[in-house]
Amino acid sequence: MEIAVNNLSDLPLVAQQLLKFAGNEKIFIFDGDMGAGKTTFIKTFCQVLGVHDVVSSPTYSIVNEYGSATGQVYHFDFYRIKDIQEAFDLGYEEYFYGSGMCLIEWPEKVAELLPDHFIKTEITIIDENRRVFNFSKV
Repeated sequence: MEIAVNNLSDLPLVAQQLLKFAGNEKIFIFDGDMGAGKTTFIKTFCQVLGVHDVVSSPTYSIVNEYGSATGQVYHFDFYRIKDIQEAFDLGYEEYFYGSGMCLIEWPEKVAELLPDHFIKTEITIIDENRRVFNFSKV
């Protein structure tokens, strides 16, 4: 599924469509260049999920945890990990294979640890204000 976005006000609709597309899947990876809007979109996605906490980038903490109406939401940013051992030390299995929803930025850094099934959201920069979102089931 591909969706063109012309401004930030379009993001709640995109988030709702992603949630519908995902069905029962709980693992989401977000792929896109630096500055594509991964964290911005995740903030909106969390609002749609009913998260009332302040959603921020977990760049330095690697994972942030939020409560939602449907359960726990874990937001990962693996951009700064130096090696895969950091993900093991974090206890990634409890998150990836637990009952909570996982939202993962920079998934290529932990590709070998990802579950067999997940929802991939690719964000492509068209210009300063426009993005294309592409959802797929892997």
